[in-house]
Amino acid sequence: MARDLAIDLGTANTLVYQRQKGILFSEPTVLALNKETGSVLAMGEQAWHMIGRTPGYIVAVRPLRSGAISDFDVTEKLIRLILQRSGVTRFSRPKALVCVPSALTEVERRAVEEATLSAGARFCHLIEEPLAAAIGAGLPVHEPVGNLVVDVGGGTSEVALISLGGIVTNTAVRVGGFDLDAAIQNYVRREYTVAIGERTAERIKISVGSAFPLAHELKAELRGRDLATGLPKHVMITSEEIREAITEPVRAIVTAVVECIGSSPPDLVQDVLNHGITLTGGGGMLSGLDMLLSQQAEVPVHVTPQPLEAVVNGAGKCLEAFDDLKSVFVGVDR
Repeated sequence: MARDLAIDLGTANTLVYQRQKGILFSEPTVLALNKETGSVLAMGEQAWHMIGRTPGYIVAVRPLRSGAISDFDVTEKLIRLILQRSGVTRFSRPKALVCVPSALTEVERRAVEEATLSAGARFCHLIEEPLAAAIGAGLPVHEPVGNLVVDVGGGTSEVALISLGGIVTNTAVRVGGFDLDAAIQNYVRREYTVAIGERTAERIKISVGSAFPLAHELKAELRGRDLATGLPKHVMITSEEIREAITEPVRAIVTAVVECIGSSPPDLVQDVLNHGITLTGGGGMLSGLDMLLSQQAEVPVHVTPQPLEAVVNGAGKCLEAFDDLKSVFVGVDR
């Protein structure tokens, strides 16, 4: 019997939900490849630990950028391995419900569908991430009420006003957690002439990063390579400095929220004022982001429990609710 799957194929993390079993897989969207043979050496968490630490013939790659496929062949290999990890064989090809950013073009959507089908899925259906996130957060999406969702992912941030089971207005920017990491790397390079890796920037963002002033500001030690001497160097960096470093990408996210509210019907905006904004996605866990959004948009902001899992849980609820996905979602089959 085929196992129906919901896949949140994110730029930073991939999560898989299986009907009646829940989340089976939650790991970074990374593959470690042998450049000489093209073979896959590791995936997920194991491959993530290899970033910046591999010899010349091994490369750790992220096949998606800004929510879109940047390398079709590598993405197909990734999805094939995910399906194998989920217990899928050639005799039990599943129907797959794949979550995609609303900002994707038709060509990019088709690439996701083709990669999923080539990896072994029997049917592929797409659902937009803001809608899935709203369902996963438990919002009354099928009622005539405005529900504003802000989904901050690794490569994209999406703001959508949802009512009666559809997206009324939405604003998407290709800015996310990776842009925050890159901003931190650039700041440290500029201010301290120290080069740090992607993983170090992410660790600093999680430990002391914030979008809003903290009651007690934090400090952290980071280590990297001195650009002047080429030798190892360590510096102390504060949460105020990290906040300054990530100002531009955070401002882009806030601007997208304000623009979405500004282009929405007045009656639905009234609902947003009453019920607030729901913040989801891994980037939504940035300290103080909810407070900053609340201050700038003048609307209360609520961070959903387990924001990283909201999208895949919403897609999973769709799997449980509908036996015939073809009657609900647009997709292709093979």
